[in-house]
Amino acid sequence: MQIPETLPTVELAHELPQRLRLRAPWLADRRLDRLSLEAALLSLGGVRGARANLHAGSIAIEYDGQSHHRRAILDWFRRPPPEFLTEPSPVASRPDPDLLRVFGALGGLILLPMLAEPLRRWLTYALIAPTVWEGAQTLSRKGLKIEVLDSLAVSLAAARGEYFTAIATQGLLALGGYLEQRTARHADDLLRHLLKPMPTQAWVERDGVLVQIPCDELRVGDRIEVGPGEMIPIDGKVVGGNAAVNQASVTGENLAVRKEPGDKVLSGTVLEGGRLRIRATRVGAETTTARIARFIENALQQQSRTQSLAEQLADKRVYLTLGTGALVYAATGDLDRLASVFLVDYACALKLGTPVAIKSAMYQGAKHGILFRGSSALDSLAQADTFVFDKTGTLTSGLLEVTDVLSLDADWEAAHLLALVASIEEHATHPVADAVVKQARRQHLGHIEHEDVDYLVAHGLTTHAEGRCVVIGSRHFLEAHQNISFAAHEERIAALEQSGKTLLYVALEQQPLGLIGLRDSLRPEAKTVLAQLRQSGIRRLVLLTGDRQDKAEALARELDMDEVHAECPPERKAAVVEQLRAQGAKVAFIGDGVNDAPALIAADVGLAMPRGADLARATADIVLLDEHLQTLLAARTLSAGTLRLIRNHFRVSTGVNTAVIAGAAFGLLSPVWSALLHNGMTLGVLLNSIAGVSLKSGHIEALKDKLETLKVAYRGGRVD
Repeated sequence: MQIPETLPTVELAHELPQRLRLRAPWLADRRLDRLSLEAALLSLGGVRGARANLHAGSIAIEYDGQSHHRRAILDWFRRPPPEFLTEPSPVASRPDPDLLRVFGALGGLILLPMLAEPLRRWLTYALIAPTVWEGAQTLSRKGLKIEVLDSLAVSLAAARGEYFTAIATQGLLALGGYLEQRTARHADDLLRHLLKPMPTQAWVERDGVLVQIPCDELRVGDRIEVGPGEMIPIDGKVVGGNAAVNQASVTGENLAVRKEPGDKVLSGTVLEGGRLRIRATRVGAETTTARIARFIENALQQQSRTQSLAEQLADKRVYLTLGTGALVYAATGDLDRLASVFLVDYACALKLGTPVAIKSAMYQGAKHGILFRGSSALDSLAQADTFVFDKTGTLTSGLLEVTDVLSLDADWEAAHLLALVASIEEHATHPVADAVVKQARRQHLGHIEHEDVDYLVAHGLTTHAEGRCVVIGSRHFLEAHQNISFAAHEERIAALEQSGKTLLYVALEQQPLGLIGLRDSLRPEAKTVLAQLRQSGIRRLVLLTGDRQDKAEALARELDMDEVHAECPPERKAAVVEQLRAQGAKVAFIGDGVNDAPALIAADVGLAMPRGADLARATADIVLLDEHLQTLLAARTLSAGTLRLIRNHFRVSTGVNTAVIAGAAFGLLSPVWSALLHNGMTLGVLLNSIAGVSLKSGHIEALKDKLETLKVAYRGGRVD
């Protein structure tokens, strides 16, 4: 069927001061992706909630009641995007919770004593018909599932003339189904509501004048201005002004961070004071907020190994219930006992509790700056027993500082050399480039004009300045790729390297021009976090670094690492990970650079630090949005705790259901009591799954206090 370029507008069906109900034929289209539509509406200013009802072809919208927000909602519906008409995902097509069957059963129980025998029978048949029909459809399409057992149970009671039992059981089944659907829907809503409303308009500089334009018209390189209380619509770099920016929507840390020229800012963060002018580096679908939205979409649709296993176990236990019922009837010939057994199954708690617990964990993670690409990522992190760390940007801060600027040409002063390198490196996004540019700005050095820059990933940059060829990068790049030898300066190079500094090599017209030394510091919390990871069940901690063997081993001893791979070139990282996996280890790799992408893919689960390169974040299974290493520990705590919660639910549901089946088999429980106890246990599992694993447990809070003490000490120069 051809999808129209524009959808027909909706009519206002009903209105309250802070609520609108809109109706349109396309809102009843089976292809409507309800979750995407509701998420899009939640992104509009003032909208607090949206609920589409596909059966009624309507949508209810709750908002703050302000007239301009009401107008914006109605304007949006005049031209809604046609991409909402697609084949919906299983999550989006999940039926809305419906209380009609519950009220129908309640009304039937009230009417039953007042009716004559034929009417009582037909009323009972009418009320249980939906359950019987669902059982028949399930049997023909999917085979023997729990719906078939429910259908048999109510049918047996009705066939024996036990109308009260049949209707009461039908009501309990309907109530249980309603509560289960509500709980599952709530788990989806938790994740969906993380999609933060984004501004629709932005002030952008055009020909030296600020004009307001729609955010979807912004382009990379645009300079926008953001004022107090406003949300930043793009990822970018501050080029003017200073302000306090609240980053809670991205990192989970509800503390304003000072931003000034040269600092990076993220979409979805809010200015609490001041004013910023920002050059856009990512817009639209490439912004941090858009990537978070894609993570959430994946989380809603993907199924983990644990979830698949839970469903398989649940389906197998349907046969256990059926077999038990058959044995009970063969031994007693009692249809009441048979119906009571059929009303108990192991499937509900396992099938529903597991995905709800996983989605609750993803919600908790996103609130604390941890993005799981899907439920499989949470699974894999929980089961990992070996953590492999790339040193730079993970165990170290990744915030390099320029310590030395050495000119190797008598005609070049150190300041002129730094100005040249900074002018070229400002086009790169690597931590080395950021450090050099910041140092040049601190010294108020001028910009040196140059031609277009060629960037070779993980090696260096080449360009022409003042008509001469300039090459900047690693020693390997300049010597092996550009045939520029630094052998004559070996003594100076060795002295800088022995003091633990990273070196940037500069050449002009195929001759060595200078060296820039940079130092990266170990994160003050690294040792404490690694110790906590080991306590959480990690058996092996591995360090990967390009440092010399003696320096790498000293760092490994300081951090109590089990294994170290020194002088490790980028191409060897993935090989080390593959080697560990071949030994039977379940590997989590933590990195942040372009060179880390192959290792992130090779590991059982890859985690990217927040300052990581785009490629690293694109290939990682988990992205940490908070720079602090405690976020890594929180991710491990959350994943392991969720897996433990699921296993506990399995044990509890199996034990309780087995006890109920035993009671039913021995005639101690009627069908009504069987349904009541079974559904009550299932609801308890679902509610506990929604509560999930708290990241505010005692040892996490204690760790926070310890790490804050370390940070203060570090700033005061009291930590080695």
